[in-house]
Amino acid sequence: MAGYDGSTASRRALAWATGLARRTGRPLLVAYITPVPMSYDPGMVVVPEAEQETDVLAWLRAELADTLPAATPAGMEVHVAACIGDAARELARLADEHQADALVLGAPEHRLHHLIGSVPAWMARHTHCPVVIVP
Repeated sequence: MAGYDGSTASRRALAWATGLARRTGRPLLVAYITPVPMSYDPGMVVVPEAEQETDVLAWLRAELADTLPAATPAGMEVHVAACIGDAARELARLADEHQADALVLGAPEHRLHHLIGSVPAWMARHTHCPVVIVP
Protein backbone atom coordinates (compact mmCIF):
# COMPACT_ATOMS: atom_id res chain seq x y z
CA MET A 1 0.00 0.00 0.00
CA ALA A 2 1.27 3.47 -0.86
CA GLY A 3 0.12 6.84 0.41
CA TYR A 4 0.04 9.34 -2.46
CA ASP A 5 -0.52 13.10 -2.54
CA GLY A 6 1.18 14.11 -5.80
CA SER A 7 4.37 15.33 -4.13
CA THR A 8 7.81 14.30 -5.35
CA ALA A 9 8.34 12.19 -2.22
CA SER A 10 5.02 10.40 -2.70
CA ARG A 11 5.91 9.67 -6.34
CA ARG A 12 9.14 8.01 -5.18
CA ALA A 13 7.18 6.07 -2.54
CA LEU A 14 4.71 4.95 -5.20
CA ALA A 15 7.56 3.70 -7.41
CA TRP A 16 9.03 1.79 -4.46
CA ALA A 17 5.65 0.28 -3.55
CA THR A 18 5.06 -0.71 -7.18
CA GLY A 19 8.35 -2.59 -7.22
CA LEU A 20 7.47 -4.34 -3.95
CA ALA A 21 4.03 -5.34 -5.25
CA ARG A 22 5.57 -6.62 -8.49
CA ARG A 23 8.22 -8.69 -6.66
CA THR A 24 5.74 -10.20 -4.20
CA GLY A 25 2.94 -10.73 -6.72
CA ARG A 26 0.51 -8.81 -4.50
CA PRO A 27 -1.94 -6.10 -5.59
CA LEU A 28 -0.99 -2.46 -5.04
CA LEU A 29 -3.34 -0.16 -3.14
CA VAL A 30 -2.75 3.56 -3.65
CA ALA A 31 -4.45 5.83 -1.10
CA TYR A 32 -5.10 9.56 -1.21
CA ILE A 33 -6.44 11.24 1.90
CA THR A 34 -8.18 14.62 1.73
CA PRO A 35 -7.79 16.49 5.01
CA VAL A 36 -10.87 17.75 6.80
CA PRO A 37 -11.04 21.56 6.50
CA MET A 38 -9.84 23.24 9.70
CA SER A 39 -12.39 26.02 9.47
CA TYR A 40 -15.57 26.80 7.65
CA ASP A 41 -16.11 29.93 5.60
CA PRO A 42 -19.81 30.78 5.12
CA GLY A 43 -19.08 31.78 1.51
CA MET A 44 -17.37 28.46 0.82
CA VAL A 45 -19.02 26.17 -1.72
CA VAL A 46 -19.51 22.75 -0.17
CA VAL A 47 -19.11 19.86 -2.58
CA PRO A 48 -20.97 16.71 -1.56
CA GLU A 49 -18.60 14.03 -0.28
CA ALA A 50 -19.56 11.53 -3.03
CA GLU A 51 -18.71 14.07 -5.76
CA GLN A 52 -15.45 14.96 -4.03
CA GLU A 53 -14.45 11.30 -3.84
CA THR A 54 -15.33 10.77 -7.52
CA ASP A 55 -13.22 13.79 -8.50
CA VAL A 56 -10.30 12.67 -6.33
CA LEU A 57 -10.45 9.14 -7.73
CA ALA A 58 -10.47 10.50 -11.31
CA TRP A 59 -7.45 12.71 -10.51
CA LEU A 60 -5.65 9.81 -8.81
CA ARG A 61 -6.27 7.46 -11.74
CA ALA A 62 -4.92 10.11 -14.15
CA GLU A 63 -1.85 10.57 -11.93
CA LEU A 64 -1.28 6.81 -11.85
CA ALA A 65 -1.64 6.58 -15.62
CA ASP A 66 1.19 9.12 -15.91
CA THR A 67 3.35 7.71 -13.10
CA LEU A 68 3.02 3.92 -13.27
CA PRO A 69 2.96 2.66 -16.90
CA ALA A 70 6.70 2.03 -17.22
CA ALA A 71 6.96 0.38 -13.80
CA THR A 72 3.75 -1.64 -13.85
CA PRO A 73 3.77 -4.95 -15.69
CA ALA A 74 0.67 -5.95 -17.61
CA GLY A 75 -1.85 -7.67 -15.40
CA MET A 76 -0.61 -6.16 -12.14
CA GLU A 77 -3.57 -5.35 -9.91
CA VAL A 78 -3.71 -1.69 -8.84
CA HIS A 79 -6.50 -0.35 -6.64
CA VAL A 80 -7.14 3.22 -5.57
CA ALA A 81 -8.80 4.56 -2.44
CA ALA A 82 -9.77 8.11 -1.57
CA CYS A 83 -10.84 9.10 1.94
CA ILE A 84 -11.54 12.28 3.86
CA GLY A 85 -10.09 12.65 7.34
CA ASP A 86 -6.87 12.58 9.29
CA ALA A 87 -4.20 11.22 6.95
CA ALA A 88 -2.40 9.07 9.52
CA ARG A 89 -5.54 7.48 10.94
CA GLU A 90 -7.13 6.88 7.53
CA LEU A 91 -3.94 5.29 6.16
CA ALA A 92 -3.72 3.04 9.24
CA ARG A 93 -7.37 2.05 8.84
CA LEU A 94 -6.91 1.23 5.15
CA ALA A 95 -3.75 -0.76 5.87
CA ASP A 96 -5.64 -2.82 8.46
CA GLU A 97 -8.73 -3.29 6.28
CA HIS A 98 -6.68 -4.46 3.31
CA GLN A 99 -4.18 -6.45 5.38
CA ALA A 100 -1.30 -4.55 3.79
CA ASP A 101 2.07 -6.26 3.79
CA ALA A 102 3.70 -2.84 4.11
CA LEU A 103 2.76 0.82 4.02
CA VAL A 104 5.06 2.95 1.87
CA LEU A 105 5.15 6.72 2.38
CA GLY A 106 7.27 9.60 1.15
CA ALA A 107 9.38 11.44 3.70
CA PRO A 108 7.98 14.81 4.76
CA GLU A 109 9.40 17.63 2.69
CA HIS A 110 8.83 20.47 5.14
CA ARG A 111 11.18 21.14 8.06
CA LEU A 112 8.19 21.95 10.27
CA HIS A 113 7.20 18.27 10.24
CA HIS A 114 10.53 17.40 11.85
CA LEU A 115 9.59 19.60 14.82
CA ILE A 116 5.88 18.90 15.26
CA GLY A 117 5.75 15.34 13.96
CA SER A 118 4.68 13.86 10.67
CA VAL A 119 2.34 11.28 9.22
CA PRO A 120 5.18 8.75 8.61
CA ALA A 121 6.42 9.13 12.20
CA TRP A 122 2.92 8.55 13.60
CA MET A 123 2.43 5.59 11.24
CA ALA A 124 5.67 3.95 12.35
CA ARG A 125 4.36 3.91 15.94
CA HIS A 126 0.71 2.99 15.34
CA THR A 127 0.28 0.62 12.40
CA HIS A 128 0.17 -3.16 12.42
CA CYS A 129 2.36 -3.57 9.35
CA PRO A 130 5.87 -2.44 8.46
CA VAL A 131 6.17 1.21 7.42
CA VAL A 132 8.68 2.15 4.73
CA ILE A 133 9.58 5.83 4.49
CA VAL A 134 11.13 6.69 1.13
CA PRO A 135 13.26 9.87 1.01
